[in-house]
Amino acid sequence: MKLSKVLGSVGVVSAAALALVACGKSGNSDGNAAKEAGKFPAATPKKPVKQGGSVSLALETDTPFTGIFSDELSTTATDSTVAAPAEESLFDTDDHYKINDKGAATMKLDRKAKTVTITVKKGVKWSDGQQVNAKDLEYPYEILANKKTQAQRYDSTLEDIEGMKEYHEGKAKTISGIEMPDGEKGRTIVIHFKELKPGMYYSGNGYFWESAAPYHYLKNVPFNKLQSSDEIRKRPLYFGPFKVQKLVRGQSVTYVPNKYYWRGKPKLDKIVISVVNPNSATQAIKSHKFDIAGVLNSQWEQVKDTKKVNFVAQVPLAYSYLGFKLGKWDAAKGENVMDKNSKMNNKALRQAIGYAMNLDAVNKRYNHGLSFRVNTLIPKGFGDYHDSSIKGFNYNLKKASQLLDKAGYKKKGKWRVQPNGKPLNIKLLAATGSAIQEPIIQNYIQQWKKIGLNVSLTGGRLAEQNSFFDKIQNDAKNVDMFMAAWSLASEPSQGSMYGETSPMNYERFVTPENTKLLEEMNSQKSFNHQYRVNVFHKWQKYMYDEAFVIPMNNSYSITALNNKITGYSTKPSQNNNGHQLWYQVGYAK
Repeated sequence: MKLSKVLGSVGVVSAAALALVACGKSGNSDGNAAKEAGKFPAATPKKPVKQGGSVSLALETDTPFTGIFSDELSTTATDSTVAAPAEESLFDTDDHYKINDKGAATMKLDRKAKTVTITVKKGVKWSDGQQVNAKDLEYPYEILANKKTQAQRYDSTLEDIEGMKEYHEGKAKTISGIEMPDGEKGRTIVIHFKELKPGMYYSGNGYFWESAAPYHYLKNVPFNKLQSSDEIRKRPLYFGPFKVQKLVRGQSVTYVPNKYYWRGKPKLDKIVISVVNPNSATQAIKSHKFDIAGVLNSQWEQVKDTKKVNFVAQVPLAYSYLGFKLGKWDAAKGENVMDKNSKMNNKALRQAIGYAMNLDAVNKRYNHGLSFRVNTLIPKGFGDYHDSSIKGFNYNLKKASQLLDKAGYKKKGKWRVQPNGKPLNIKLLAATGSAIQEPIIQNYIQQWKKIGLNVSLTGGRLAEQNSFFDKIQNDAKNVDMFMAAWSLASEPSQGSMYGETSPMNYERFVTPENTKLLEEMNSQKSFNHQYRVNVFHKWQKYMYDEAFVIPMNNSYSITALNNKITGYSTKPSQNNNGHQLWYQVGYAK
């Protein structure tokens, strides 16, 4: 679903297990994950649930969370985890991620009329008791498209909605393609598209939004102050099972039941999410300090024998990657612009960097085989959309050196120089994380050194998480490449991360071929499944050849749960929008 398309740093992917937990198919294994991981159940044992009780949840990060409680403005896995007990998508899905009518709203596509009709159910209320209405369904599009909000999630995919581009450019005061047939207080919107897309049956995927925004609560907040407002940062409204009771900014959130929740009263009386340093997570799990905690793969051996704990795991639809900065974001034009003179704008250099990464050895040594190298940007969890013929960047220093030699990166003393003879100093941005983050990054730097590449960390050290995201988003000049991770939507198209007009295309890679393939994935011809599969395979081969992103790893997302807790499941049909449906979680009788 849409909110699962969030960015993370490599160091916090495993720690953000709850943000990733509902993205993959239940029980679906990927790659060469450890045999032991296959023994993990996808859910806690089913037991009768009693009413009441408090659950403590560990948020494993070594930096304060940003705390942007807005589906439209939040972009990180950490913030999604923090908001999980309260936020809820408009739509539920089946176990194959297809949208059904069991959620807070229903959706109807009319290919002939080119419309999507969304109706929120009667009784779906905000935590202040107000019915979610048509204006609440429409308002997210204004938040996304108004340039004053600086929303990272806006891109050209939304411009398939009639009138969206005109509103975004300030040429219209309203979005003409969004109709409220029963008025703002009604419960239905009709969205008029230039054409419908095949992925819409499985997720809006950027074409239509899957959340609502409380217009009555936010309407007096200017768009340019929305992201920093108390309504977003301190006292957010959601229509999910819980509401915020107390917030210690950046450190903890206490949730209590939303008494107006449309599915009924949650089983728990309280959920407390607290920040814990990843290096302290092992002891926290072993001492039962938290009821629910993500398990870093590097710490599995230390915690696996803990008593009175159930371990639940799955392979999420996600991947970590090495991205290369190839240009900048042009805010005035609303598009990514490649710089032909960029230091990293040579695919032979990028390919060589990929082949010099000993990912398999690192995973074996540090992650007990629970992380594993991936070959493409389409995980195996997407079935035949994944192209298994692509072998990826397996460790091969000889091939890496040959690529550099042929491309003119000659050695001058200890280091290679650019084809024009200028020194080649490459700055890598990587974020802090667990205790193994530093040695892993230094390992990669040493591998690159073996092929004569002078790579050093931006600023001389690992970056604090919030600084890391800031530098990526704002195209910091001292960043040539960076390590990050994506948690993906339940529909495989990735135009919102790699498209020409996507602010979240942080590599700023733009070519006519890439644009063409991304558009073709969602063309009318792609309503034919095999045609669409073929396009995805072409895109994966193209991305592999261009190597502007080097796919790195995926990992089992392992969660440790107090064995008294029941109702926790990773099945897509029992989750909502990438997060646990918290109303069903409770203590066993």
